Amino acid sequence: MRYKQTVLGAAWAIIQPFFMMVVFSLFFGRLAHVPSDGIPYPVFAYCALLPWQLFAHALTESSNSLVANERLITKVYFPRLIVPISAVLGGLIDFCIAFVILLLMMFYYGIRPTEAIVALPAFILLAIATALGVGLWLSALNVKYRDVRYTITFLVQFWLFATPVAYPSSIVPERWRPLFGLNPMAGVVEGFRWALLGKSEGPGVVLAISVVVVILILIGGLYYFRRMEAEFADVV
Repeated sequence: MRYKQTVLGAAWAIIQPFFMMVVFSLFFGRLAHVPSDGIPYPVFAYCALLPWQLFAHALTESSNSLVANERLITKVYFPRLIVPISAVLGGLIDFCIAFVILLLMMFYYGIRPTEAIVALPAFILLAIATALGVGLWLSALNVKYRDVRYTITFLVQFWLFATPVAYPSSIVPERWRPLFGLNPMAGVVEGFRWALLGKSEGPGVVLAISVVVVILILIGGLYYFRRMEAEFADVV
């Protein structure tokens, strides 16, 4: 239903990350000569853009989900948690479609995934959990403070450049790695590259810290959402 009455339909799931990859390859890869850990830059960037697009879409949709379903929430009682969860899961189809393009690019560049690919579902789950955790906070806040919606775009843009999508985490000094891991998507992106592109080193300490942060955000988001749930129908 998302692409109903659109000309290109599900092709938008491919167009968005593909053209971002082209822009990143031109400006960061060719002009700025940003390193890519020995991986062809288009594959390097596109591999990171897939989990990023999944996260960014899930975060945006879940943050606005309660306000967008205002009529349903005020007329029918059901567990409100279903609304942000369904919004988060909605981007998985787009992810699967865009993932096919990544496989074709890897084949073109002669890159074969290693046995680490079995860990890929765990990184997808981590990206979804990150989006859900933050989305629970923002969706509940958005009901009460409508100006929250205007901060979401800025948050996503800032988060993109704080995440090693256009650049490798290897350029981050070792002493800053623990701080870098406070961004959960850093662990997700590095995990994707490790699982699919055969990087010699896994995400290590960055991933470990990211997992802990996601768990804390998710627990806190669930608690705050449930505490505010009784007020949604009256305030929304």
